[in-house]
Amino acid sequence: MKHSSTLSLVPTTPVAMFDIWKVGLMACELWSTSLSTITMRNHLWQTQPFFSPKMMQENQRMVTEKLEASMEAGLVMQKALFNSMNGQLAPWWVTSKRTMKPYYQRSSANSRRLAQ
Repeated sequence: MKHSSTLSLVPTTPVAMFDIWKVGLMACELWSTSLSTITMRNHLWQTQPFFSPKMMQENQRMVTEKLEASMEAGLVMQKALFNSMNGQLAPWWVTSKRTMKPYYQRSSANSRRLAQ
């Protein structure tokens, strides 16, 4: 019988379990900062005229950041795909963390910036 060396979906080391915990924490923080950012931007849209320079700048920033984060996450996924084609498999929790990172950083920064 042939033995394959595929990655396990279940972590087998304490370090891997800690990485999964960090991915879950990152996902919860991303969720909460996204909700607060959406709420604060909604408030701005309701209280500021849409044609004011401040609102136009904020809207442009929002769209630009979303596009940049999407492109970065897409590149991470492509890199993971190409690496897996070359036999360099990464566990799902590593790929998940790398993929969420661009969204997480921008969402956290926006939440802090808009809260001021």
